[in-house]
Amino acid sequence: MTVKKRYEILKEKVVKRKQEFDEFIGMLEKESSWLDSPASTRFHLNKEGGLLEHSVGVAETLLKLRDVLAPQISEEACVIVGLLHDVGKIGMPGKPRYFKNHNEWEIKNRNMTYTINPGEVYMGIAARSLYLIAKYIPLSDSEAQALLYHDGQYIDSNREVVHKETPLTLLVQFADLWTAHILEEGKQIREDSDYYNKNT
Repeated sequence: MTVKKRYEILKEKVVKRKQEFDEFIGMLEKESSWLDSPASTRFHLNKEGGLLEHSVGVAETLLKLRDVLAPQISEEACVIVGLLHDVGKIGMPGKPRYFKNHNEWEIKNRNMTYTINPGEVYMGIAARSLYLIAKYIPLSDSEAQALLYHDGQYIDSNREVVHKETPLTLLVQFADLWTAHILEEGKQIREDSDYYNKNT
């Protein structure tokens, strides 16, 4: 199934805040680089449409985790947080964060296919995501925390929330890591006993 089709299926899960969500998504699709942005300049999914692919993957993984670990969390909350956790990577409407890199050396030697817009007003990705979303969609405290701290301990400033994370924050942290480091990299999952038997 294509990323676009998976994206459409996820959007249909937002019901209670459908009007606000649809307005925000409409703005993203018409006025920003949401559908075309890479997920990074040189690391995971540094290609056109990489951000959407990553975001859809995180939302799908988050929904699977929710089903097993925390079914009391709404699917709608998981879609909003999972799908939009990195929306700050668009930059701002009409002011994209990423530009295609034309430096052949950087592309060849550093795999840096995109560069960051030197004119952007800097703020962290998670803060920018929360800023953009909150203008359109009313969020619960748990959703706001999950968006702001979704990178977990990879970000030094996130240490202020250690041991104070809500279940949704913990789930989106793991969904993000699992999607980026296992699914997107195509890593095979093996039984520990298989690994042990082959390496002893």
